Amino acid sequence: MPTFLESLPELFVSNTEISSQVSQAVSDGKLKKIASRLYTKNFVDDPEVIVKRNWYHLLKEYYPDALIADRTALENRPAEDGSVFIISGKKRNTELPGIIFNPRNGHGPLESDLPFINNLYITSEPRTLLENMRPSRARKGYVSRTLSQEEIEKKLDKHFRLKGDNYVNQIRDKARDIAKELDMMDEFIQLDELIGALQGTRQIELKTNVAIASKGNEPYDPDRSALFLKLFEDLKKVAPDSRTAPGTSQEERTNLSFYEAYFSNFIEGTEFEVGEAADIVFRNAIPSERSDDAHDVLGTYRIVSNYYEMNQLPADFDSFISKLKYRHSEIMAARKEKNPGQFKTSINVAGNTQFVLPELVKGTLRKGFEIYRALEYSFHKAVYMMFLVSEVHPFVDGNGRLARIMMNAELVSVQDQKIIIPIVYRNNYLAALKSLTNNQNSTPLIRTLDFAQKFTHSIDWSDFDRARDQLESCHAFLDPNEADREGIRLRLPE
Repeated sequence: MPTFLESLPELFVSNTEISSQVSQAVSDGKLKKIASRLYTKNFVDDPEVIVKRNWYHLLKEYYPDALIADRTALENRPAEDGSVFIISGKKRNTELPGIIFNPRNGHGPLESDLPFINNLYITSEPRTLLENMRPSRARKGYVSRTLSQEEIEKKLDKHFRLKGDNYVNQIRDKARDIAKELDMMDEFIQLDELIGALQGTRQIELKTNVAIASKGNEPYDPDRSALFLKLFEDLKKVAPDSRTAPGTSQEERTNLSFYEAYFSNFIEGTEFEVGEAADIVFRNAIPSERSDDAHDVLGTYRIVSNYYEMNQLPADFDSFISKLKYRHSEIMAARKEKNPGQFKTSINVAGNTQFVLPELVKGTLRKGFEIYRALEYSFHKAVYMMFLVSEVHPFVDGNGRLARIMMNAELVSVQDQKIIIPIVYRNNYLAALKSLTNNQNSTPLIRTLDFAQKFTHSIDWSDFDRARDQLESCHAFLDPNEADREGIRLRLPE
C-alpha cells in the first residue's frame, strides 16, 4: 500500500482532511508550499513550471463549476501572462505562480459545449468566436480577455485555408443559433460581417494583411510566409564558406551535371543504374519500358547542363514565375498528364505535410520572393530558393527537382560550387527539410546543404569514371536506409 506521500500527485491543494499530515511533511522537508493551500513534492522544477504543467487540474480545485471560455477556449492554453479565462459563479481571481484564473459571470455549459479534463467544460468553437466578438480592455501588464479583430481574422483565415468555406459557414450557422439562446445577436452580426468580408461578400474594414490579401486577388499562406522569414533571419546569422568553382572545363561541367541530374531524380524515386542513366543522357538510349522515367532524367540534365540557362536569375517576380514554369516544363516535358509548366489545381501532400493550397501558390511565392531579394550571399540565396520552391510545391510533380535546379542556378551564376545530394544523403536532406517545415528549425537544412556543397567541391569532375570511383568510395550510391542500419555515412574523399 502506498504511503501518504506516494499517494499524492506532483501538485495538490490541501484540505482539512489531510492538513495535519501536510504540515508534518512540510516540517520534515518532504513537501513545499508554493501558494495558499498549494503544495508540491517536486523540489527540482520552478513553481511556475509545475503550476503551468498542472493548471487544468488546479482549475477544478479552485473553480469546480468552471467553463473555459473567451481567449483561453480559442487558444487552448493559458495566455502569455498565464491568464486562464473562465465562466464561474465565483467572482474572485486566483493568482498562482505562473497562472491567473480569471472568472466572469455568464451562461453555464450549453449542450453544444465540449467536455474537458476533470469533468470541466470548454465552450464550443462557434460560441467561443461569438463571445470573443465582445471587446475587452487589457489591464496593465495583462492580456485582454477576448481576442482582437486582427487575431480573430487570422483564426478565420486559417480555417478558410485549411478546412474550406463549408466549414466556416457551418460555424456561422451554429453561432447564429447560439446567439439567439444567449441573447448575443449584436455579436453575431459582427461575426457574420467579418466572415462575409473574408469571403468577399461584405464590405467592412479588415485589419490584417493576410485577410486583406485573402479578400483580394492574391491570397497567400501566412504560416509559410512566417517560415520563410524565419529561414531568412537564420541564414543572415551564418557566414557561408566560400567554395568557388571558376574556370571549370566543359568536361567537368558535363560530368557534374550528369551526376546532379542522376542523384536529383533518384531522390524522387526515379532509379536507374549509373550505366543505364549514362546511356540515356549521352546516347539517347531510351528504354521502351521506362520511357517517362528516362525522359525525367534527360529533361533534368538538359537544364542543369545548360550553363547559359543556369546563369539566369530572376530580376523580378514576373521573371521568377517565368523561370519556374519554363524549367518545370523542360523537366516534365514527357509527362503531359502532369501539366508541365502549369501551376497545380489540386492539393498535393507528402506524408503528413500538406503543401500550399493551389489558390495561394502565387501569393505565397510573391511573399517568399520579397524576402529572397534581401539576401546577399549566393549560398544563402541557394538554400532559401530551394526551400521556397520545395515548401510551396507549386506544381503537381517535379517540385523537388525544380527546387534543386533553382538552388544551383544561384551558385552557378556567381561561379560558386553546385550542390548535389547523393543517394546515401537522401534521408539527411529530407529530414532537414521536415525539421524546418514542422519544427521551424533551420539549422539542420543549412548544415546539410553546407556539407553537401563541401562534398561536391571535393570530387574531381574532370573524368567521368574517376568521379564515379570517388563517389563510390565515399558511399554516395548506397541505399540510405541500408546505410543508416549499418552506420555508414557520406564522407569526403581521402
